[in-house]
Amino acid sequence: MRAITAVTLFVVALSTPIAAANANSYREKGQAAKISGSILTVTPSRDWNKLGVSPGKKTETWTLDGEELNDVTFFAGIEPGKPLVREVSKKRKPLPKFTEGTLLLEVPELLEGTYRAAKDLATFTISGSQPDRFLGSDGIRFTFDYVDNDALPRRGEGRAALINGLLYMAVFDAPRLNYYDRTLSDFRTLTDSAKLN
Repeated sequence: MRAITAVTLFVVALSTPIAAANANSYREKGQAAKISGSILTVTPSRDWNKLGVSPGKKTETWTLDGEELNDVTFFAGIEPGKPLVREVSKKRKPLPKFTEGTLLLEVPELLEGTYRAAKDLATFTISGSQPDRFLGSDGIRFTFDYVDNDALPRRGEGRAALINGLLYMAVFDAPRLNYYDRTLSDFRTLTDSAKLN
């Protein structure tokens, strides 16, 4: 009996750091938060949850009600030659890359290509884009619609800027009915607080 208890405790001790590393964390209202160890910071006006698993090295995802209901993904200084998110298979499912020649107007298409490949989407439409100020620089604000693999229509908005050769972007995504309209203003307030420090 003692041997079984010791083995059980050993297994629990080994698995605890892994579980803790993948655990979601809390982003408190009014407290500046550094995104993915970069110089990008945001100060939320309400409490958010940061997901423990990020889609890429320079990314971080936050949610209010759960990833499937609303999420904001930050891209904190994507370097030329890199994809927006982690590639599962460079041979079977290559992702488009941000390049030195990528123009600001091409960033929505970069996101579209990434979503189509990474999420296996057949339907994705950029529904609008306009100039925007983001992170104190000239940027772009764009909207998009797509249907996910559960046949759920979703809508999103992104804000992006190219600063010192790096891509900084925040993308909001939610089901088109109810959740998109309900939380869009939270995304806009959150990204209005974004700064490079």
